[in-house]
Amino acid sequence: MDVSQTLETEEDQLTCLFIGLHHPQQGAQGMFRLLPLGPGAGRQVHPADEPLRFGRDQQACAFALADPRVSRKQLSVQAFRSPRDPYLRFSVQSLSQKGRVTVDGVSLVYLERRDVGDAALVRFGDYEMLIRVEQGEAQASFEVLFDVLETRPSGAAAAVVTAPSMVPIMETGLSDTPANLRSLGPMESDETLLCL
Repeated sequence: MDVSQTLETEEDQLTCLFIGLHHPQQGAQGMFRLLPLGPGAGRQVHPADEPLRFGRDQQACAFALADPRVSRKQLSVQAFRSPRDPYLRFSVQSLSQKGRVTVDGVSLVYLERRDVGDAALVRFGDYEMLIRVEQGEAQASFEVLFDVLETRPSGAAAAVVTAPSMVPIMETGLSDTPANLRSLGPMESDETLLCL
């Protein structure tokens, strides 16, 4: 057996972070002009052991924002591995001593971090950053792809990211569902479909 046939290339298996950015003044102010955007930018490949720093300092941050109100180093996104999980996972860490960073509605203090799942809504100042993770098998590096969002992701995305899980009420009508969810009425379920 040829060794080259058994090895899979990391390029085909990279985890990708899709980062959608929004700012109310993005058109007039050009806050994202320093980021790799547009058709020619493509995906940016990064080593998994290096954090992605965001802030206004182009020397200290992998991705700079052209906004004097943003901290020199605002936040970082860090990949990590769990012993029980074969995939890369990510956390967001606040690097600003003065600015506030929230992840899925949870406020982080300086140097505090929060793990993110398949999607997370990050806010700082007037910025909103929707991070979506598409898993791959590679462990040494990952890709980042940016997009500028015309509308705030907090409207629809926040509901998706932070919605409580719904427990179907079975035929008995008994459920251990919290009272605030029971007021929505019974839900019907079968093996493949959950209807409200």
